[in-house]
Amino acid sequence: MKDEYLSATDHVVLAVLAEAPSHGFALAQQLSSTSDLGRIFTVRRPLVYRALNRLVENDLATPGRREPSTAGPQRRIHIASPNGRRINTDWLSEPVRHVRDVRTQLLVKLRLLDRSELSNEQLVHSQRLELNETLEQLIARGATGDAVDQWRMHSATATLRFLNSL
Repeated sequence: MKDEYLSATDHVVLAVLAEAPSHGFALAQQLSSTSDLGRIFTVRRPLVYRALNRLVENDLATPGRREPSTAGPQRRIHIASPNGRRINTDWLSEPVRHVRDVRTQLLVKLRLLDRSELSNEQLVHSQRLELNETLEQLIARGATGDAVDQWRMHSATATLRFLNSL
């Protein structure tokens, strides 16, 4: 499976799994709406398990030992595979391509990098380039009257200011 076929949810589940081996229920807790990551990118439990299954099916994660549970059946611990770790590292350094995804995907990448105590320098640099290109395209098109284009211009400009403050 090529990583461009992974959904944002798949990538986020893989990134959390790459931090430490875990089981699906614990991953779902880390991505619940009340969690640190969930404030940015919430993933409901069934979607966590679906993403985890896709990762295993595509050799990006491997099932490991079973762990007893006090609330239900035993839980299977999963581990990010070497290929999964590579794809995760690549994804964390790639800029968000669409301004509409900045609020979720860029912020979750920044938080994941911070949690792993990794530098965000490459991501910030490449995101600045991506946003500058978006702004140049909008200006070249004369995109000033349409509400959507105006929103994209203002969002890109505000995101650049945010990135410059990091």
